[in-house]
Amino acid sequence: MPLVENVKHIYEPNPLACGQAVLAMLSGLDVYEVIKLVNTEKETTLKDMKIALTRLGILYKNERVEVKNKGDLPRVAMLSLETPKCWHWSLFFDNKFYDPEYGVCDDFPPSNRRYFWEITG
Repeated sequence: MPLVENVKHIYEPNPLACGQAVLAMLSGLDVYEVIKLVNTEKETTLKDMKIALTRLGILYKNERVEVKNKGDLPRVAMLSLETPKCWHWSLFFDNKFYDPEYGVCDDFPPSNRRYFWEITG
């Protein structure tokens, strides 16, 4: 399944399923299908995310890049954010943040450290 052309925002179905929601937004699958794919409704590790992206046929650069400014992000990026509560997955797509907890935003969700992996197709 290739990368979607247009993202439809999906809220995480529970407070631990941000990764599954990001994968669902990228692929166009239902979030519960993604939960089955990653075999957990709880936290997803980077390894889980990369395995799922590969299974979904979504291409990415295997390089973690620290980012401070929105303008330094590529067109599509999977984000790992250190929030006040925990580490959190989010999505940047066409100059908007599609966050499973905060909704669609013009700027980063609340976070201290920020990393991304470029999604290429």
